[in-house]
Amino acid sequence: MALTREQLAQRVAQEFQDGYYVNLGIGIPTLAANYIPNDMQVVLQSENGLLGMGPFPLEEEIDADLINAGKQTVTMVEGAAIFSSAESFGMIRGGHVDLTVLGAFEVDCQGNIASWMIPGKLIKGMGGAMDLVAGADNIIVTMTHASKSGQSKLLSECTLPLTGKGCIRRVLTDLALMDIEDGKFILRERAPGVSVDEIINLTDGELVVPDHVPEMTF
Repeated sequence: MALTREQLAQRVAQEFQDGYYVNLGIGIPTLAANYIPNDMQVVLQSENGLLGMGPFPLEEEIDADLINAGKQTVTMVEGAAIFSSAESFGMIRGGHVDLTVLGAFEVDCQGNIASWMIPGKLIKGMGGAMDLVAGADNIIVTMTHASKSGQSKLLSECTLPLTGKGCIRRVLTDLALMDIEDGKFILRERAPGVSVDEIINLTDGELVVPDHVPEMTF
């Protein structure tokens, strides 16, 4: 069974390490803020000028002036700081973010990502994604494995305008966790109840399947 959005957020939060500074992109990545282990120190950074972002607020905690880069209301942890977006992008461009989690429309086995534009459709646009892929060495993409029509989004070559080239090394989809190495997708984990054959059939780019592919745990 394909992972839900919440399960994707739970699994991507397992990639966090104690002491990390992390930027969460719009969409599924932002949900990971709710799954940081209590015994782990992770500082969330938002490109609109917030360092120390907390989980999403309860209804009685909502402050309409306190938002993330996706215009969602958020909370702040103790010691958080607010500053200009110029300073925030300076952090990103200066390589001070340890991990970036982004959504995407397409990723290919060369590590290219398309995440900002679908010709003929009105979407939110670039945001900080181009700076994030240029300024971070450690990027994880989280996305659905296929479109609603069943077309693979894990490709030999992206068909949409690129956000960044050769910058993606790990992809988490609703079916699988894969690394990108030497122009190939490497299958590392599969969603509970999802077979290797299902993943093969929905991956257009070259896919390497190890002898043992464990199911994800939560």
